Amino acid sequence: MKILIVEDDLEAAAYLSKAFREAGIVLDHASDGESGLFLATENSYDVLVIDRMLPRRDGLSVISELRRRNIHTPVLILSALGQVDDRVTGLRAGGDDYLPKPYAFSELLARVEVLGRRKGTPEQDMVYRVGDLELDRLSHTVKRAGKEILLQPREFRLLEYLMKNAGQVVTRTMLLENVWDYHFDPQTNVIDVHVSRLRSKIEKDFDQPLLRTVRGAGYMMKDEAVG
Repeated sequence: MKILIVEDDLEAAAYLSKAFREAGIVLDHASDGESGLFLATENSYDVLVIDRMLPRRDGLSVISELRRRNIHTPVLILSALGQVDDRVTGLRAGGDDYLPKPYAFSELLARVEVLGRRKGTPEQDMVYRVGDLELDRLSHTVKRAGKEILLQPREFRLLEYLMKNAGQVVTRTMLLENVWDYHFDPQTNVIDVHVSRLRSKIEKDFDQPLLRTVRGAGYMMKDEAVG
């Protein structure tokens, strides 16, 4: 899942960014309404988390403009204004959920996950298949030949991205940006280590390899049995 947080309180934004990443969620952050509107328009996100009171453009105005542009990404509004009338105003502006401050991160995370599942994704896109390997994005389960494979959150995200791009070479840069949310190369072997662990889990006890290393280019998920 990839989300956008639009929050002008930098300390709160740093806390949320760290907590969401630890939960296995990739994110971008904008510190004002105009920047948030730009990112939400130019990029694809599963959920937008927007603070109501923002500099340059308030949160409700951002949401209304997104809806006017026919962008229907689910929006969760964060606000210190928690009265019934405030919540109703936020929802009528185009928000999908409204969480008053202060809040527990566990509740915020649960609400974001629910909105992410609500996004209008075709059912067939919720399950990725390569050969006899199957990844269910909704239940966060992975099976091969009917046998469940237990993965750590980062391993799941790595496999999800590789399977989403099955049959195509996935470069190191693509993995750093989309799985680790790095926009620079940390010059470590973090990708090699995780790919090695993932390969051992999805290919152990199976004859057919699915995860290929393309020398000098990156990695590819492909069912060799179908050419």
